[in-house]
Amino acid sequence: MPPSEVYLPKAKWLKSVDSAMFASHGVFSITECDQIIQLSKNDMQDTGLVNNQNVSDVRQSSVHWIDEEKDSDWVLRKIMREVSDINNIHFDFNLTDFSELIQIANYQAISGGHYDWHTDLGSSAIASRRKLTLVVQLSHPDEYEGGLLEVNVGGNIHQASLRQGSAILFPSFVLHRVSPVTKGNRYSLACWVHGPTFR
Repeated sequence: MPPSEVYLPKAKWLKSVDSAMFASHGVFSITECDQIIQLSKNDMQDTGLVNNQNVSDVRQSSVHWIDEEKDSDWVLRKIMREVSDINNIHFDFNLTDFSELIQIANYQAISGGHYDWHTDLGSSAIASRRKLTLVVQLSHPDEYEGGLLEVNVGGNIHQASLRQGSAILFPSFVLHRVSPVTKGNRYSLACWVHGPTFR
């Protein structure tokens, strides 16, 4: 069953000085974050290999894709509500769907977990349609060191909050990274909202 917090009022979002990203401390509760982590723990897949090529210099983590049909549809419903409001108020992008499952990532110090500077736009049919990226901090900050999520907007580096349950939302063409985790494990949630490709 979804936690009762799903039905609480919507989170409060704050925009960055350059208006390129939005942040909130209250998208998911601590209880919800723990439940989301539990959804992923038995089925994490290594991302160190892509097309049989080692890409650990770029990214080292394990991921799980949430299937919303398995008692977790509340996660997507909550995200949809938040993203829709911010897009309507600020970005005004033509958004049509969530074409990919929600991703849970685990960055472990023992394996040098990190994700170097990148954008979320890709060349595939689906990745090229990514318009907005949402990232949620699932771990408590006491559970790891390093692993900072940083967003580069025109050379200005914004650091995402470490608070458990906090989130940031930004256009998928914006550079961002996760710095190396030096102690413990960092869990995060990422999802993308899709629409016609940017022109």
